[in-house]
Order: sequence, then C-alpha cells, then structure tokens
Amino acid sequence: MAAPTAARRTIIANATVVDGSGAPRFAADVVLENGAIHSIAAPGTHAMDADAIDATGLVLSPGFIDMHAHSDLQLFLNPGHYAKISQGVTTELLGQDGLSYAPIDDVTLDGVRQKIAGWNDNPEDFDFNWRTVGEYLDRLDQGIATNAAYLIPQGTVRAMVRGFGEGEATAGEIAAQQAVIRQGMAEGAVGMSSGLTYTPGMYATTEELAQLCSTVAEFGGFYAPHHRSYGKGALEAYDEMIELSRDTGCALHLSHATMNFAPNKGRAPDLLGLIDRALDDGVDITLDTYPYLPGATTLSAILPSWASAGGSEPTMARLRDPDTLMHIRENVEIYGSDGCHGVVAEWETLEISGVKNPGLDAFVGKTVAQIAAESGQDAFDVFVDILLRDKMATGILQHVGHEENVRAIMVHKTHTGGSDGILVGGKPHPRAWGTFPRYLGHYSRELGLLTLEETVNHLTGRPAARLKLVDRGLVRAGFAADLVLFDPETVNATATFAEPRQAATGIHYVFVNGIAAIEAGKPTGALAGRALRRTPEGTRSTP
Repeated sequence: MAAPTAARRTIIANATVVDGSGAPRFAADVVLENGAIHSIAAPGTHAMDADAIDATGLVLSPGFIDMHAHSDLQLFLNPGHYAKISQGVTTELLGQDGLSYAPIDDVTLDGVRQKIAGWNDNPEDFDFNWRTVGEYLDRLDQGIATNAAYLIPQGTVRAMVRGFGEGEATAGEIAAQQAVIRQGMAEGAVGMSSGLTYTPGMYATTEELAQLCSTVAEFGGFYAPHHRSYGKGALEAYDEMIELSRDTGCALHLSHATMNFAPNKGRAPDLLGLIDRALDDGVDITLDTYPYLPGATTLSAILPSWASAGGSEPTMARLRDPDTLMHIRENVEIYGSDGCHGVVAEWETLEISGVKNPGLDAFVGKTVAQIAAESGQDAFDVFVDILLRDKMATGILQHVGHEENVRAIMVHKTHTGGSDGILVGGKPHPRAWGTFPRYLGHYSRELGLLTLEETVNHLTGRPAARLKLVDRGLVRAGFAADLVLFDPETVNATATFAEPRQAATGIHYVFVNGIAAIEAGKPTGALAGRALRRTPEGTRSTP
C-alpha cells in the first residue's frame, strides 16, 4: 500500500454539494489544498486545469462516518481498507461492544484475542506492540486508509482489573477501572463502550457502570453500550442505559439500536417513545443502526453467561463435561440464554459466517439447522461440536430482524449510520461492504424514506457532532478534506449475503485528508487516515 503523499491542489468543479448539515443542495466549485477544503465558490469560478475534476451530475458530500466499526485489528492487517473506502467511509469509531485491544496488559491480551477472533481474526505473528490507548492511537497514525476514533472497551478494562470471571466488582476494583479509564480518556479516547451480553462486561452491575460512566463524563465523553438484551428484555435494557445517562450526566449513544427477535416485532415505536421522553427531559442521546435485517455476532455468544465465564479454555471445559452440558442445553433450548438476549436459540436463524478451523469451511453459509439435517445430528450437538472444533472463534449471522422496526428507527432525529461490519470470515455480513451505499441507494433513492440531504446528514454531520469533530462532517472552508463524490442515480450496495465482499457502485472519488483513496472509481492505496483524539477543545487529528 502507498504511503500518503503531499496533498496537491485539486479543483472539484461543477459539483452538487450536499454539505452534511441537512440544508438544501447547491452547485459549487470546491478547491482542496494541503489536506483541507481551501474554498467553495460558484460553479465555473475556476478554470479546468490538469488536476481539476469535472463533477457535473455528481454529488459532493462529506466523507461518511461509521459509528460502529470492528476494524480495530483489520486496519493494521489490511491497511488499504477497501471494504470501507470503497463505500465512502472516511472515519470509523473503533473499540466497540466492550472488547478491544487497548488498554491491555500481557495477561488480558491473550484472552481478548481469543474472544474476538471472530470479529478481527487472531494472527499468531502479529506484533501487539502497544498497551495503552495512546500507544494504540500512535500505531494507527503510522498509516491507515481511514481516520479512526476510539472507545475504551469496558469489558477489557474489567478483565484487566479482575479477570474474565463472574462476580461483582469491589469498590477498590471499580476505582482501579476508573483509573484506567481516566488514563485512556486523557490519551484521546472519545468515550467508553460496553458489551453487556458478552463476558466479562455483562457481569457489571448498573451501579458499577454508573461509576464508570461518571468518569467518562468528567472528560465530556459518551457511553456507547451494546446493552443487556436486544430480544426478550430489550426495552428494559434500553431503559437501564437511558437512566444511567440521566443519573450520571454521561452522554449516551445506543449502539446498533435494533428491536430484533420475535417478541419485538413492530415494537420500534415503544423504543422511540422511551428515547423521546428522555430527550424532552434533557438527556443527551443518539443511536446508530445498519440498514439490514440480520445481525452478526459470534456463535459462542449464544451460550449463557455463566458457561462463558473465565474465557475460552474454561468454557470449552464446561462444554466437554456431560452434566454441565445438560444445564447449558436447558438454558439455550428451553429457558432462553442471557447470551442470546433472553430467547431460546432458533437454530434455523443461526448461519455460520466464518470459521478459524479450515476443516469447518464446508459449514460456512449454512445454518446450524441445515448442518444438523444434513449430518443427521441434533442441532445442539452440532452447535457444541463447532464451538469446540473452532476453539470458540466461529462467526455467525443471526436472521432475526424486522423491516418495519429498521425503517422506524432509521428516520428518528437521533439516528446515525453504523455498519457493525465484521471483515473476516468466509461469508461475513454484507453490511461491512454495503451499509452506506445501501442507505443512499435503497432507502433514500428507491424507497424515498429519507431525502438525500437527510441521509447524508445522518451519515456525516450528525455523527461528527456526537464525536465532537471540530473540522470534519461538513463541507466547509477550512475543514479537513474528507469528501465523497458519488453519482446519486447509481450509488448502491452490491454486496449480498451470497457474495458479501463486493464494492459499491456509483462512488467516483473518496478523499481522506485531501488525498484520493478512490480515484475515478479505483483504489489508490493511499494511507492518509489518522487517529482522531479527544481534546478539551474537540476531537481532532494531531500533527
């Protein structure tokens, strides 16, 4: 991949500018210089020189901001990051769902690597040469395709302080977690995430979370929880997070805010009512969604929390013990597992999307129910067998969404776009490659659910405001030249569940800090992205 070169002067002439604010589009010439938007003038102001781009018929917008990305390791392993650059993403928010690689210590690192291998892979020869948030952000600054901001992962912090096991944290352990969070926030993190259906983050009580959120609030950061249930107890779980924000004064960003599983069909208005009442009371809330029905997670997430305590090795030992396995089966198939959002596992909805063990490749693209039927085995036995053979690293798609809920949440005034994209596996969710063009093509142009100006605002200006980006998210003179030039008539996702790794159509140019990452529809290999660090004055890159 190419290192970034000095940003040349570029004229984008005769563009239709949709500036990210939600305001009506306008025609303009836009000049880029030294990585920033130098000027915006009436169309035809500038002569068409050798570096000019004739944007007649094309829309120029801010680069899209992915508010829920799982590229924490993939940005290093595949720094050209074509999956995101090809759909116009110029900034990502990392550290999601309470589990990531910074801050970290030597003891915790191995457990985290195993737990999220299904999200990011787990290469044996990769050099994890950082331990703090600041060092991780420094590593990003060495060359990535997109900009990246970072959330401190609460589950990882908890594991550093008291391991991966169950149990309430003591006052001293909570204080120790707060100290880790203070350091991470001081080093540039924009907030904290949680994965409250994943171990060990899910073992935190509401009071423990409140004290951690209060620490985040000291720095003006926000809390981005994957809350305790998206299924049977979804509304109660959302309400817990909203009350946390109300009580602590910590801004709240609800991650992948869906209403999935059978109990929640048609219940998006109930969620939005909760949010609207809190907004009326002055609680600071935003949310993100992806424009698809199925979700994606790890196969091990279906297990009850007590069975997952302690990490991969203790979990596999429980799966090999007949008496313990009987209780796990009861939780998963009869009572409903807390890991599976309080609902029983529906094997026909769980599709294998990626495996680490090549001996399981034939299962990719099939549901657990299909594998069981083809092999003549019981579905639960197949589930356990795959977990053991793949050492808990299996990724899945979970086909449990409802279109009416997706649309209702998508048009809400707090909504932003987030892919929740998993980039590894044989057949990952197509949202990793298609989220942003699908918003523009399917939901805006084809369905008319949002105007083009509204859609771009959801994907740029709104998330920039949540991240407190001081110079990104709008087409403004003096702002960083993170820009996308696309054809509004042809932009769309081509990624499908059958063929998920396909680039969008209609994306002509993508600029990151003024340097073209996509030029005339083709990747350049430029690595002009930078870590975006929270400061008292706002979130920005550092020289």
